[in-house]
Amino acid sequence: MSCLKIYLGYAAGVGKTYRMLEEARALRDRGVDIVIGYFEPHGRKETIAKTEGLEVIPRRLLAYGGTQFEEMDTEAILRRKPAVAVVDEFAHTNIPGSERTKRWQDVRVLLEGGIDVLTTMNVQHLESLNDQVWHVTGVRVRETVPDWVIDEADEVVFVDLTPRALRNRLERGVVYPADKARRAMENFFTEGNLGALREMAMRHTAHEVEEKLTVPANRREERLLVCLTGRPTSANLIRRAKRVADYLQAGCLAVHVAADPGSREAAERHLTFARNLRIETHVLEGTDIAFAVTEFARAKAVTQIFMGRSAPPPWWKPFAETVVQQIVRQAQDMQVTIVAERRR
Repeated sequence: MSCLKIYLGYAAGVGKTYRMLEEARALRDRGVDIVIGYFEPHGRKETIAKTEGLEVIPRRLLAYGGTQFEEMDTEAILRRKPAVAVVDEFAHTNIPGSERTKRWQDVRVLLEGGIDVLTTMNVQHLESLNDQVWHVTGVRVRETVPDWVIDEADEVVFVDLTPRALRNRLERGVVYPADKARRAMENFFTEGNLGALREMAMRHTAHEVEEKLTVPANRREERLLVCLTGRPTSANLIRRAKRVADYLQAGCLAVHVAADPGSREAAERHLTFARNLRIETHVLEGTDIAFAVTEFARAKAVTQIFMGRSAPPPWWKPFAETVVQQIVRQAQDMQVTIVAERRR
C-alpha cells in the first residue's frame, strides 16, 4: 500500500487544508505528478488561492432525494493514476448510492491502487473519542473514522492554532460568513471547547509518535477484554477500552454471554461496532455470566476486564451479588475496570 499523510486539527479553520495544499504545491514544484482529488473551499479565499496551478479531478454528480450532490470521483482518480492525490475531509460520509459509505474507504482504494494520499481531519472525528467529545462539547459527532485507520497512516501532522487565535479568525470572517461565525462562537467554538479539543489532538499526536518507538523487551504484555450487553452504554464501553488498548499497545477482545436468545439479538449491534474497530469478538452461552467471563478471560490470558455497571439486585434479594461484584471476586488475578456512564 502507498503512503497516507493526515493533517490533523481540532476544529475548522486551524489551517489543515491550507498546510496540505502548501505541501501539494511544493511537491508539484519538485516535479511530482500530483492532483486534487477533492477540495472543499468553504469560501476561504487564501486557501482557494493555494489550488492555482494544480490539476483538479472533476467531481462526480449523484442524485439523491431529488437533489444533485457532488462527491469525489475515485474511479476517475484511479484512471488518471497520479503519484499523489490531495483529498480533503477524510471523515466525510458519502451520499447514499455511492460505491463506498465513507471517504476514508475511498482513500484506501486509492492507496491500494498505488497512489499516495494527503488528507485532512479533525480529532473529534476519531471514533474512540466520540463520547469524550460529546461530554465536553455537548455535540455528538456523527461522522467518525475508526482508530485503526488513523493508526495505519504513515504520518500524522498536527496543525495547531491557539483557541484565541482561531476565534479571532472567526471574528474576522476568515473561517465562516459573519452570521454563521457568530453562532459558532456562541456554541461549539467557545474557548473552553476549543481548548479541550486542542488538548485531545495534542495527546493523540503524541501517542502516534510514541507508537512508532520500539517497545521495551521486558514490557508486560497486556490484553483487554470488554464485556458487552445489549444496553446502549456498551458503545461507550467499547470506545473506552479500545482507547486504553491502543495506548498500551495491547490486544483487545470483546465478549457477550448470551444467557437467553433475546440478549444476543440486543447485543449484536455492539458486537458489529466492536468488529468495525477491529476488536476480536466472541459470544458465549451460559446462565452463569460471571463464571463464563472469568473462565474465558483466563483462557485468553486477559490482564484487564472492562465492564459497565450492573443493574441493582431485585428488592427481594437485597444482599445478592451483582454480576460485576461476582466478576471482581472471581477475577482477583486481573484488573477489573468499571466504566462510569457519562451523562450531560
